[in-house]
Amino acid sequence: MIDYIILEEDLRYLKKYSKVIEQVMMNYDLEYQTTVISDFNSINKRFFHTDFFKIYIIDTKSKTNSQLMIEYIREELDDWQSLIIMIQSNKNDNISHRNFFILDTIIKNSHLECQLKRDIQICLKNYDQRPNSLKYTYKKINYILEYRNIIYIEKEQDNKRCIIKTSNNKYYIQGNLKTVKRLLDNRFFQSSRSFIINLEQVEKYDAKNNMIYFKNNLKKDVLSRNNKKDFLRMMRV
Repeated sequence: MIDYIILEEDLRYLKKYSKVIEQVMMNYDLEYQTTVISDFNSINKRFFHTDFFKIYIIDTKSKTNSQLMIEYIREELDDWQSLIIMIQSNKNDNISHRNFFILDTIIKNSHLECQLKRDIQICLKNYDQRPNSLKYTYKKINYILEYRNIIYIEKEQDNKRCIIKTSNNKYYIQGNLKTVKRLLDNRFFQSSRSFIINLEQVEKYDAKNNMIYFKNNLKKDVLSRNNKKDFLRMMRV
């Protein structure tokens, strides 16, 4: 799933961006959605809190708006995976990029749509080749979930699929835990016959009640007696 988030006040240019996105995405077997923002200060920030890969198209016409939005993405959310494309009215727009890893800056001219198409194609190559991500297909939909956002994976009872719980949502993946575990890296630990947990998401462990507390205030009793020793050893590393 791709999230396109566009900061643009001018309807004329918004239509151009939307047209380019639609044309490019026709060539990819990927779901996507587009969110339009006209004023960063007045929006509900929930648009930014998803597990999906984000491509930002930010018009710098409102310098305050665009600067605040970029700072929010990189500094407040600590999101350095999403890609940002800047749109400027002219070469003299003085927008401070600092060290925010901007993919490209496009000038509003006759070549805008061509340049935007090229940049979006680069973004999609980055999406397809991202490291540290769980890539799979479920019900003919392709998913790429960053490992860092996965809290745990649970085997669903009486079903041949697992539940993936992330910081913001839950997803399904076909297969048993053994199959899913082969797709993960060493930050994941099988804590019981039914659970795989992300050790990086563990906040603390209450040994008295055998309760694992995760960083998003979620708690689970998912540590079996046989795996307790290995869990404690790995948490100390």
